[in-house]
Amino acid sequence: GHVPDAPCAAAAAATCCKMASGRGQALHWDGARFLRPRLVLATLSGRSVRITDIRGAELEPGLRDFEASFIRLMDKVTNGSRIEINETGTTLYYQPGLLHGGTVEHDCHPQRSIGYYLEALLCLAPFCKRPLKAILKGVTNDQKDPSVDTLKATALPIMKRFGIDGEGLELKIVRRGMPPGGGGEIIFSCPVRRFLKPIQLMDPGKIKRIRGVAYCTRVSPQMANRIVDAARSILNKFIPDIYIYTDHMKGANSGKSPGFGLSLVAETTTGTLLSAEQASNPTGQGSPLLPEDLGKNCAKLLLEEIYRGGCVDSINQSLALLYMTLGQQDVSKVQMGPLSPYTIEFLRHLKSFFQIMFKIETQSMEERKGGDKVLMTCIGVGYSNISKIVT
Repeated sequence: GHVPDAPCAAAAAATCCKMASGRGQALHWDGARFLRPRLVLATLSGRSVRITDIRGAELEPGLRDFEASFIRLMDKVTNGSRIEINETGTTLYYQPGLLHGGTVEHDCHPQRSIGYYLEALLCLAPFCKRPLKAILKGVTNDQKDPSVDTLKATALPIMKRFGIDGEGLELKIVRRGMPPGGGGEIIFSCPVRRFLKPIQLMDPGKIKRIRGVAYCTRVSPQMANRIVDAARSILNKFIPDIYIYTDHMKGANSGKSPGFGLSLVAETTTGTLLSAEQASNPTGQGSPLLPEDLGKNCAKLLLEEIYRGGCVDSINQSLALLYMTLGQQDVSKVQMGPLSPYTIEFLRHLKSFFQIMFKIETQSMEERKGGDKVLMTCIGVGYSNISKIVT
């Protein structure tokens, strides 16, 4: 990256030090789990992180290729980060630089989908110096990570609620790529904000419509229609307003591997979005899945997610909690369904980095309102984006 003039850099460093109090001690963890939230929170809080014993006991010790690719992405988004990895890849030291943003191109490793990388960018993008425009290439839909369709439908509306909106916020799926070959491409652009609004989301509302995308690449376009029919056969019993788009990418836009899948989103009267998705087995892995079964399974997953309920669906819990933490020094409240194991771990990390504790109250629901809910309350740390260019 470019080196700014020394006094300006020194001033920026000084402000940064003020912001992250208790910066002297690097935080230390063992093991390969939760690498993403650790690096993301380190970057936002300005605290260094040392992670040791990454898969030390395994046959192939150290960081995997997709994790190395993630670390490279973090390096591209920031300016002046120091990253030290030992020869075997079992220890990592990360000293974050300033969030720079701008245009970033990255080839995501096909072991994980673009969603794995994009989720981190959603956390960081509003706090960059320049508006972020990220061009990510790789696998768009797989069975492990949230797909780009689901993130587009659910995460972006959550960002808007926190005041990250405007025409600058957009996620465009240029090409699809299914595993193992990948070959997809998306463009994510996000404006920068000085600070985030505190929010109160207490009423999830009632489901008023269901939307979705059934996509297929390098298979017969009929597959998508079969998925839609199967999903509708279950969902039509509950609500008439269902529209599932079929997306059949042709030629170069369809990536390198055949596959199909479905992403469903239920929208409530108060604007809450709950999502579920499923993708076909990658070629050569497991028995092939019938599109009918996939459609039905996905519809059932959506019903399960609706049962869990809350104002934020389970894949976006951690994003909402992070934005609440970084909000102005005011009270934020959000009602959620049962916290996922990842979210619980994420809360522990928030405590380590930002010394923040949430007040967690369980709310038992009367009959026909779904599972028990949790009311999460916190007072934001008053995080302000010091690197945003003042215009």
